[in-house]
Order: sequence, then structure tokens, then C-alpha cells
Amino acid sequence: MHHHPARLAWRDNGTPVSTRFDDPYFSLENGLAETRHTFLAGNGLPERLREGFHVAELGFGTGLNLLALWHMARAAGVAVRYTGFEAFPMAAEDAARALEPFAPAFPDLVAALAAQWPEGGGTITAPGLSAEVIVGDARATLPAWQGRADAWFLDGFSPAKNPELWEASLMAEVARHTAPGGSFATYTAAGHVRRALAEAGFAVARQPGYGRKRHMSTGTLA
Repeated sequence: MHHHPARLAWRDNGTPVSTRFDDPYFSLENGLAETRHTFLAGNGLPERLREGFHVAELGFGTGLNLLALWHMARAAGVAVRYTGFEAFPMAAEDAARALEPFAPAFPDLVAALAAQWPEGGGTITAPGLSAEVIVGDARATLPAWQGRADAWFLDGFSPAKNPELWEASLMAEVARHTAPGGSFATYTAAGHVRRALAEAGFAVARQPGYGRKRHMSTGTLA
């Protein structure tokens, strides 16, 4: 399968930056804390976790959000499912470099993810995790997807730089692929994104963002 690898630059502190979208993947100082605040707590996790809980993500990136989810699920003693939609997958060696700082905290998890890195898409299986990364433009791949998620991580690059991952028709597809009572969380509070998610059927709320980010958005499928 033909795919377009991510184009990366590296800041001096080790943060990977997408040169295609001129946006960092995460903040190295507090990437994990930001993930836990935004995507995990934002979706009511770990409280809602149960066996077979299914998380889907727009923007797989470095796999950091998957790593944090898997770690939380293992601590809770439940097996989870994950599906990530990614247009520009990272090369395996870039992913290994990006995840290296997190290896001391999750040595076996980082090793398993690096060993099965889905550069061209594919599955990752490990104790307590069944994951799939679907490579391609989400505007084409999500409508064709047969699954439904209990929770969504909307983590594309910023709406100003990556507008196609936030357009109203795609937010409607997110809602269509959400289980009843399911949720989303995202770092952005952009008005057009919030309106699109509300129009798609989510009860949308604005929450305090992580660190210097003043606001983020969450929602539950009404």
C-alpha cells in the first residue's frame, strides 16, 4: 500500500514537529500529563473503562495517546480496543525516537509498540490491547469503517493548520461511528469545531485546558 510518511523536524528538547503542518506532536515536558488531562479525563476515563471498551482517534501520531490509554487500562485490569486514523504515519525509526523519553515510565509498553509499529497501517496486539491503525485520509477511511467507538480522541494538528481533519462532514462521521452514550474529547475549543460536533449530535461542553491552553472541548452523544 502506498502511504505518505510524516515529515519531521526535531526541536533541541527532543519534541517531534510535523514540517507538513508546522505543529508539534506533543510537548515533551508534559506530553503525558497533557494526554491524561485532555483525552483520558476528558472522556471520563478510567471511570468508564470496562472490558472491550473501544477508543478511536483522529490522528494516531506518535502513539502517545494509545500508550497512555493502554497503561491506564492495564492498571484497571481491563482489555481495551483502539482504532487510529492516520494520513501520514511516522516511520518506525522516528516513532522509536519520539517514544524513547517515555520508555522509563512504560518500558514494556514502549518496546511492544515500537516492535509492532504500524508504519503502513495494521494491527498491534499486546496483553490487554487490540489495536488497529488505518492509514489514509480520514474523510475516505472513516465513512467506510464498520466500527463504533465508546470514546473519541480528536487529536489532529491544529484546525488552523490541518482544517480537513475538523470539517463538519467529518465530525458528522465521528458521531455516526460513536456508540450510544459515547463521548469525544479534544484539545481545541475552536468555535467552528464545537458547532460542527454539536450539529452532529453531541452535547458539547467547554472545559479548562491543560497548562497554558485555556480551553478544551468534550462531549457526549445525546
